[in-house]
Amino acid sequence: MQILIRQATISDENSPFNGLVKDILIENGLISQIADSIKHSTATVFEVADLQVSLGWVDSFANFCDPGIEYKETIETGAAAAIAGGFTQVFTLPNTDPVVDNKSQVSYTVQKSSTLPIQVHPIGAITKKIEGKDLAEMYDMRENGAIAFSDGLAPVQTSGLFLKALLYVKAFDGILIQVPIDKSIGSGGLINEGIVSTQMGLPGIPALAEITIIKRDIDLARYTHSKLHITGISTAESVGLIANAKKEGLAISCSVTPYHLFFCDEDLVEYDTNLKLNPPLRTRKDMLALQQAVKDGLVDCIASHHFPQNWDNKVCEFEYAKSGMIGLQTSFAVVNNQLPELSNAQIVALFTSNARKIFNLAPNSINIGSTAELTLFSRKEITNLSLASNKSKSANSAFLNTPLTGKALAIISKGQLIIN
Repeated sequence: MQILIRQATISDENSPFNGLVKDILIENGLISQIADSIKHSTATVFEVADLQVSLGWVDSFANFCDPGIEYKETIETGAAAAIAGGFTQVFTLPNTDPVVDNKSQVSYTVQKSSTLPIQVHPIGAITKKIEGKDLAEMYDMRENGAIAFSDGLAPVQTSGLFLKALLYVKAFDGILIQVPIDKSIGSGGLINEGIVSTQMGLPGIPALAEITIIKRDIDLARYTHSKLHITGISTAESVGLIANAKKEGLAISCSVTPYHLFFCDEDLVEYDTNLKLNPPLRTRKDMLALQQAVKDGLVDCIASHHFPQNWDNKVCEFEYAKSGMIGLQTSFAVVNNQLPELSNAQIVALFTSNARKIFNLAPNSINIGSTAELTLFSRKEITNLSLASNKSKSANSAFLNTPLTGKALAIISKGQLIIN
């Protein structure tokens, strides 16, 4: 397939064309020409106003529920949602049935990914059956395609076991991903502990539940000199702790979800179950601190934390609703809408280049002869997620029918142009 992208602003720090407006010709999956103007009589042309192009976006934390929980999502429907959100690579959680804690389960996802337009990377479990008792065979999973290791929605609680895991992955330069939740603190909580939880009469989850685990994990990473990625941070103090760890030279990185940049616990007054999340929405002060951390470059990545839930698990009393929100299709639009002052370089760092470095993805650039794995986007067009446009199998989003400025227009991956 021959594809001609017309007049796109290239945002790629490793490209000699970075910051320039160029035509890009792609033939047989490779970039064959980059020039001010390219004429081609048979190529499929993609041309829109305010067109931006970067390396394909990477999402480092999404639950595709496959195998075993396919009524919420499948690898195929999750990939469709990712494509609609501008992603060409997605890391999927091991919280499936059976759990992705061995090489055969890793191979299942790898094989399914081979038939899709984008790359789906399985995250292997740190512990067997995600029970937090015994280490899983992480080396075997790595050899068969696991991109990183995490117990996902059930983060490792035992310090000694997490220490062993950090030491284990050093043998192959692996990285652990941890959601910062100490489940022994506020275990019965439903939302952030504070003024709003008191006013609503709901049990709270204190910020201490996050801060305690981050302090512990930083100490363990310091002791082991291992790589650690903390995903879904939600408090101002978390930002400070991770910033100090980075200054110290520790191999620690972090990500934040789009919805923690958009909402705070004050938005829960109508008991919208789509806003029941874990980690929970924190105070407005925390939300603003997270926004500032993104602007200051203290946050490395945006992670969708795409957690599908079926109708029965959301259309019920707040107490009984399951936590989570889908997020792949709206990730970019939410961040761009809330933080329009971010430069193209900052957007690209948050959505692709930082994740590629942190997780050792194959190097690539927008250059002649390179593989064409690209995201085409506009910072001015509008995204409006609706039930009709939703590609996920679940619809648990607080952004339904909410116009957001910014849109992923298309991706180019595995030789295909897929237009949204």
